Amino acid sequence: MAKPSKATKKFQSKHLKHTIEHRREVQRHNKKALSRKKKSSNDETEKPSTPQPKEVFNDMSVEDFMEGGFEVPKEKKSSKKAQQEPESEDESSESEDEEAMKHDLKNLAEKDPEFYKYLEENDKGLLDFEAVNPMDAMSDDEGASESEAEETEEAKEQKDESSNKIEITSELVKEWSTKLQKPTPKLIRNVAIAFKAAVNINRANEEDYKYLVTDPEAFNALMVLTLQDLPTAIQKLIKYKVNASTGARTIPQKNQHVSQISSILKSHAGSYITLLHDITNTETAALVLSSLQELFPYYLSHRRLLKQLLAGVVNVWATTPDVETQIATFAFLNNVSREFSSSLLETVLKLTYSSFLQNCRKTNVYNMPMINVCKNSAAELFGIDEKISYQIGYEYIRQLAIHLRNSMNATSNAKDGYKTVYNWQYCHSLDFWSRVLTQFCNPEVELKHKNKESPLRSLIYPLVQVTLGTIRLIPTAQFFPLRFYLLRSLIRLSQSTGVYIPIYPLLSEVLTSTAFTKSPKRTNLAAFDFENNIKVNQAYLGTRTYQDGLSEQFVELASEFFVLHCKSIAFPELATPAILSLRRFIKKSKNIRFNKQLQQLVEKLNSNATYIIAKRANVEYGPSNRAEVNTFLSETDWQKTPLGQYVVVQRKSKETKLQLLKQAMEDEAESKIQKERDEDSDEAMDALAEESDGSEADMSD
Repeated sequence: MAKPSKATKKFQSKHLKHTIEHRREVQRHNKKALSRKKKSSNDETEKPSTPQPKEVFNDMSVEDFMEGGFEVPKEKKSSKKAQQEPESEDESSESEDEEAMKHDLKNLAEKDPEFYKYLEENDKGLLDFEAVNPMDAMSDDEGASESEAEETEEAKEQKDESSNKIEITSELVKEWSTKLQKPTPKLIRNVAIAFKAAVNINRANEEDYKYLVTDPEAFNALMVLTLQDLPTAIQKLIKYKVNASTGARTIPQKNQHVSQISSILKSHAGSYITLLHDITNTETAALVLSSLQELFPYYLSHRRLLKQLLAGVVNVWATTPDVETQIATFAFLNNVSREFSSSLLETVLKLTYSSFLQNCRKTNVYNMPMINVCKNSAAELFGIDEKISYQIGYEYIRQLAIHLRNSMNATSNAKDGYKTVYNWQYCHSLDFWSRVLTQFCNPEVELKHKNKESPLRSLIYPLVQVTLGTIRLIPTAQFFPLRFYLLRSLIRLSQSTGVYIPIYPLLSEVLTSTAFTKSPKRTNLAAFDFENNIKVNQAYLGTRTYQDGLSEQFVELASEFFVLHCKSIAFPELATPAILSLRRFIKKSKNIRFNKQLQQLVEKLNSNATYIIAKRANVEYGPSNRAEVNTFLSETDWQKTPLGQYVVVQRKSKETKLQLLKQAMEDEAESKIQKERDEDSDEAMDALAEESDGSEADMSD
């Protein structure tokens, strides 16, 4: 049997009883009219007259006709004489019937005044009786326009819905707040339904709610009540237990209210998801996340809802421009991941990684700080369980390697095959994994906390190989910014893990490219931003501006690489090939400014090599004694070495430039906002001037 529709349910609850009573009264009235008609026909048979035609429906009552599915019986054949009867007699009989009906209604008012009064109040149209053929009336109704019927039905439905909804007021919220001290499942359900109606107040939702929220104060009070007091009330009905070993909260399944509260919370989860999509400030985020964390143990058995809730939180974490909101969402993810690591951690890690990559497709100077916060906070989550993190990291780094291999094959056959690799998402992914390994594969951290190597350390080699392959895929000057971006990731990884990565050969390739071998063109272009770009525009290629930028980047990255090993006992041997190649380049180069920078770098490399040679002159052990080699100059600060002092000055100079760039960006943004305000004010003044001109013209007319 089909499920009754919404309109049917409303009719049954509101109008069915009245309709049945009304039909019964009409049936009684029709029976009386029929009996009078038979009596009048018997009287007429005594007088000689032409035979009257038989009624089409005289062999069945109205009730039988209605129950018969509107099958019209065939009319019995009458004599030709009856068919030729003039219409005047029909009209006279109808007028007699009308007078009889009015007479009966008058007697009804005298005999049964209460029923007459009831008809007068509920169905006055029945008292204002006029003889109408019921089939004609039916055809007229069916012939009405569909648009009018739909509008009438919709208006009635909206009126009924609005009249039956319960309006949320501040008094009702206070009453609920008092009752929640001793909660019941029914009360919790009502509060959750009202909260859902309030959350979806501005959304096109097909679901019909029994509550209506129009008062802003009541709305705010309901929000606070539901987000703060409702979790406490639920915990009074179902107290969760805390696992002594893991500290995780669990829900007792033997509680009598578990099934009821579970169904309520399943519906309540949609309200949380809606709120997470609409978060605009840190206060709202903190309130929603705090409430959700209190109820989180109740959602552990609902895996689909749990994933949707986590996806909503992760989406806020990855997209919000507010750093405080980003920190609040990260704190929530960190807390639930540590508490329920066995059931949630893998889902959280995959969601954070995928959501982070989806939202870094477009990278610029404005959103780069937010992306870096995402990288660092997500890397923190990967340290909760390094075994699970290794499995996920191995899977995703393998995917990166497959993309690189496919890109290499496509590049040899197609023109744009490199685009699957040379984009911000791929570069951010490589940089993200370098941050993860940097944080948890540091030898000092491993010895201090675990006294053993991290499982993640085995991912260093494949990540470095994929990164080096990406750098060498397109070795042209147009993608030198991408090369520098990935080299910074490798320098960071080598510095923290202690793993040697051959970075200088990749840098030296820049000096042998056409960007330095050809004479540059002079232009008035602004300085190129290497920090927030991985590809240079065609307008910059072969220009003096781009060459100067490459010179600065080369000196900075070369000094950062060599300073990693400034205390190494093998530094003289490491620096000698670089010193020789740089001296050859200086002799051939005509760029005086760049030659001075390289000459200064060569001097610092020589000074540091001389410093190490002097320090290792008194060493009695050989290269095979790794323990002593690793402790060489371990007590000396790297900043006190000749190369270290040079790098410190370089970093301060770079920091000053970045501050000036940031200030220039802020000034530019403020000037843009001020310009928009001025334009709006000018438009408003023009509109006022037009209005005043129009009014003056009207007055002159």
